Amino acid sequence: MNVAEKRSTRNNRPQGQARDQSRRQFLKVSGAALGGAVVGGVVGAVIDRSFRPGAGTQPAPNQPAPQQAPDHNQALMYFNQRQFRLTEAAVERIFPADDIGPGAAELGVAYYIDHQLAGQWGINAREYMQGPFFKGEPTQGGFPSIKHHELFTLGLDALEKYSTKHYGKTFTELEESQQDDVLKAFESGKDALLDNGETTGAFFKMLRALTLEGVYADPLYGGNKNMMGWRMRRYPGNQMSYFNIIDKPDFVEMEPQSLHSHMTQHS
Repeated sequence: MNVAEKRSTRNNRPQGQARDQSRRQFLKVSGAALGGAVVGGVVGAVIDRSFRPGAGTQPAPNQPAPQQAPDHNQALMYFNQRQFRLTEAAVERIFPADDIGPGAAELGVAYYIDHQLAGQWGINAREYMQGPFFKGEPTQGGFPSIKHHELFTLGLDALEKYSTKHYGKTFTELEESQQDDVLKAFESGKDALLDNGETTGAFFKMLRALTLEGVYADPLYGGNKNMMGWRMRRYPGNQMSYFNIIDKPDFVEMEPQSLHSHMTQHS
């Protein structure tokens, strides 16, 4: 495991490719036709569910709409303060700040995880959860016998117990190198969380996946604060159209746009 994962590929630029005029012409036409329809489709559906009338403040009349996603409102939906601080410390060791950019803590990844655990994903709403449960083949995996939010909570408690047992301190009080050692031990999956076979390895796998999601997901979902995760990768985010640059042979760096940007621009 590379706990202190460095992002050496952040600054990689796409290489120039041979121009295919017929394909580019098709993309120009289809992009222009669909660009204005996106808000009424997939993006519109997300915005409609997340921003009901009265659910948030609207831009004042004659004032320009903000171009960045709103800052985190510090409201927790699932975690208590102890769980939040513990999660924030753990994700920062998986995606730490460096000279390239901010780490998971500054990007608000702990808020992203909190929101996911509080939502449909946290209760495995789209997964089969009825027993009996049988261990799957190596190519199949197994049935989830506990909910995602339950596994994550058990993992956080195990982090605290392991840290206290081996270092006499809580996880958030440990030195960074000690936190790395704890996470490496969890990744090995040697310790069981439950009698049903769930291990610390399963928790670490979930923690790492959620960390990367929170770094790069649309800020609408709680992480990637101010689209800084995208900016480090020069990722344009959710653009309405690429009509103006489709003919350019070289990489074009664009100001990223989030789903929230479209909502404010069309409100």
